[in-house]
Amino acid sequence: DISAVQPKAAGSSLLNKITNSLVLDILKLAGVPTVTNCFVVPMATGMSLTLCFLTLRHKRPKAKYIIWPRIDQKSCFKSMITAGFEPVVIENILEGDELRTDLKAVESKVQELGPDSILCVHSTTSCFAPRVPDRVEELAVICANYGIPHIVNNAYGVQSSKCMHLIQQGARVGRIDAFVQSLDKNFMVPVGGAIIAGFNDSFIQEISKMYPGRASASPSLDVLITLLSLGSNGYKKLLKERKEMFSYLSSQLEKLSECYNERLLHTPHNPISLAMTLKTLSEHQDRSVTQLGSMLFTRQVSGARVVPLGSVQAVSGHTFRGFMAHTNNYPCAYLNAA
Repeated sequence: DISAVQPKAAGSSLLNKITNSLVLDILKLAGVPTVTNCFVVPMATGMSLTLCFLTLRHKRPKAKYIIWPRIDQKSCFKSMITAGFEPVVIENILEGDELRTDLKAVESKVQELGPDSILCVHSTTSCFAPRVPDRVEELAVICANYGIPHIVNNAYGVQSSKCMHLIQQGARVGRIDAFVQSLDKNFMVPVGGAIIAGFNDSFIQEISKMYPGRASASPSLDVLITLLSLGSNGYKKLLKERKEMFSYLSSQLEKLSECYNERLLHTPHNPISLAMTLKTLSEHQDRSVTQLGSMLFTRQVSGARVVPLGSVQAVSGHTFRGFMAHTNNYPCAYLNAA
């Protein structure tokens, strides 16, 4: 049990308890005031999601499917495969420039497969535009209506009040069993830690008991040092600065796009990333689009990535068309900035 007190290691046990309490306080401060329990786990987001799925396996022994609105990111897909489940990919629907959750497809798939054969719905908040956070509230209502667990991948959502509000509202109107967030993306610490949190104290304890054996204290120590040095006011200041920086990035990217006869995609529901069309380049050839990506990379522009049309990627035996664009046929190639 990763959260159990170790009699022979009083210091690290105390450190662990203090860290979990501080992190719980930060989650409340960031926009989920009704969260009841959380713990730091020394694994990144993907493996932490796997731990959640394996805990649910004991509660739902007949289940073999996980309903998953598509997001083109490998680790969250592999987290379901590693846990031994079959992901049921729900394609997103295009609304204006935005890619949004297809709620009708989710509900019809639940009815088709039967609630007992579904382990959970695995939704996502933080993501790259033009995909926007899933309709977490509506998915939470579907989960509550059909008695299906709901796990939320909130990888870098703690820094966004919008993402946290979606989780809070989802838990209020429907069902959210656990939400997982990355330590390095939200707390500026080294890679390799995550927070598993939820609204049912006993279920979060069950997840912590599923972890086999002891674990490294490094992620807990890193986040403890960071939060003690920042304090709640310091963390709130960083959240405010990020919001202001995002507005500045948006306005400057819009100016840049106009200079080159491109446009900033209209994605108001995505509070974390932006996308700019690359139609001028893609008209010449796809190679020009990927060349721009490599040029940015070699010039140490780390916050941007180029998404060409028609990429095909196989992940754990499943083929994704239009990979990185979160849909088979997005209308244009684009540049992401976050």
